[in-house]
Amino acid sequence: MFSNELWQEPAGGSSYTPTTKGIFGYGLGAAGELNLSNLVSTSGVVAADVTGVGTAIKDRTATTYGTDKALFWGGSNGSATRVNHTNLVNNSGVVASDSTGGGTARGDVPAATTYGTGTAIIGYGSTSSSGHSNLSNLVSDSGAIAADTTGVGTARTLLAAAAYGEDKGIFGFGSSAGGYTAVTNLVSNSGVIGSDVSGVGSARPWIGACTYGDDKAIFAYGYSASGRTATTNLVSNSGVVAADVTGVGTIRSYLSGCGYGTDKGIFAYGWRGDAVGFTATMSNLISNSGVMSTDVTGVGTSRRGFGAAGYSTA
Repeated sequence: MFSNELWQEPAGGSSYTPTTKGIFGYGLGAAGELNLSNLVSTSGVVAADVTGVGTAIKDRTATTYGTDKALFWGGSNGSATRVNHTNLVNNSGVVASDSTGGGTARGDVPAATTYGTGTAIIGYGSTSSSGHSNLSNLVSDSGAIAADTTGVGTARTLLAAAAYGEDKGIFGFGSSAGGYTAVTNLVSNSGVIGSDVSGVGSARPWIGACTYGDDKAIFAYGYSASGRTATTNLVSNSGVVAADVTGVGTIRSYLSGCGYGTDKGIFAYGWRGDAVGFTATMSNLISNSGVMSTDVTGVGTSRRGFGAAGYSTA
């Protein structure tokens, strides 16, 4: 997801309500596109596969919306046809059947993040097999996806996004027409995407991101000029991206992450591309201080190109 948690800031106060559980869904496995999902508990434990709902799709994005729910959007099917299907996830983690999506269909891992109170934004991705896009679509607190907004920033694919600062978001990294990039774009608490911020850290696509520590974010893994990596980059609560930190865990790309337990995060699955197997099942937990754990034994079907998001406040 290339996804995150949603922060709710009531009027007149500074408190917020982070999500406590997560969900991984869809993607590409050894036998083709998938529509199964795996729930993540409040303690970061990944559950066994849940029978799939809706069309099997790869290269999806996902985000929290409406404080305690999530949605999966977009991607491509086996013929590389871009879609704008939406699958809503209720606050019990149940995935709904396909619904007609809003906006231009896009694949190659568009990204999504929450912003403001109950709302989210989907951005970037490809509209064709060779194109890069900077289109965006706002998501209401009821999960409705708005029409396209004129693009801002470098058009790119295979990027990630997460929330920071309690009510804002950040898109970062990816692949553009000019090659791999580390450029970022901040999202205000009214859903406006800012212009490009010069990249910090190793330029790389197929990267994941999630929120941690209440109001900060982390980008991790991906595919750099030197190959797959476990490198991480922390994002402060003012949206500043830090330099590369040596990665922990199995190097891989094409993965995603989400929050859990109110202030922690988790990355899982991905593309190893080695002799052991192209897709992975292991996960790596992120503490509330942004420290990544070593590999946790994988659960569920190995895959890449899937979405992840937080849900539930219980």
